[in-house]
Amino acid sequence: MDPALLTAALSGALVALLLTLFGGGGSVLATPLLLYVVGVRDPHVAIGTSAAAVAVNAAVGLAAQAKAGRVKWPCALTFGAPGLVGSLLGAHMAKAVNGQHLLAWFALAMAAVGLSMFRAPSSPGDPDVQIDPAKASRLVPVGAATGLAAGFFGIGGGFLIAPGLMAATGMTLANAAASSLVSVTLFGAATSLSYAASGLVDGRLFLALIVGGAAGVAIGAKLAPHLAARALLARRLFAVMIVATAGYVAWRALA
Repeated sequence: MDPALLTAALSGALVALLLTLFGGGGSVLATPLLLYVVGVRDPHVAIGTSAAAVAVNAAVGLAAQAKAGRVKWPCALTFGAPGLVGSLLGAHMAKAVNGQHLLAWFALAMAAVGLSMFRAPSSPGDPDVQIDPAKASRLVPVGAATGLAAGFFGIGGGFLIAPGLMAATGMTLANAAASSLVSVTLFGAATSLSYAASGLVDGRLFLALIVGGAAGVAIGAKLAPHLAARALLARRLFAVMIVATAGYVAWRALA
């Protein structure tokens, strides 16, 4: 088997495992893994390929959350629709940026993801929230801005989407986490399609990431109950790893 495909599959398994255990934040590791473990030379190809894999993983998670009835579809779509436009614009902008400069910006986004994960999650909120004009007026601009950032950096944006949904609507953390997958799927798909149109998605590595991701999800589902008692500590240790990786990406980009 091609060593690059094997390491891509293992990378996909690791990313999916961390996403299953910790939720938002795990997808930002996909691009560094493709660059520094798999050996992808072009940062744009790494970003485009990882965005495609993130979109598929999010779609699988969304199906499960929708089946459980946790997705607040009117709020999620009101947030996601303008964000879709923003993500296309962000991806178009990113492709015009020098690869190493883009990685420096990506490192900043990674650091922001890691630092956001130190905050203890809160669970209060309205489980029966409904969309109304006031909520829509808050969801649209926040969705557009989040989509722009997700498209530019090539990340799912879940760490921004869930808090944005909670702040704009008052929904619970569980509903926000589930509903955020609508936008992660849309943003990842839009970003990857934009990159694919420019020939910047590696189809073989994408498939390897997906195959590995399926294994990672299965392993994560079995491990999750064992981490429940120390979820916050584990999440913060994971955040330290993301911040450290961001520092390494910045060093490689600026060296």
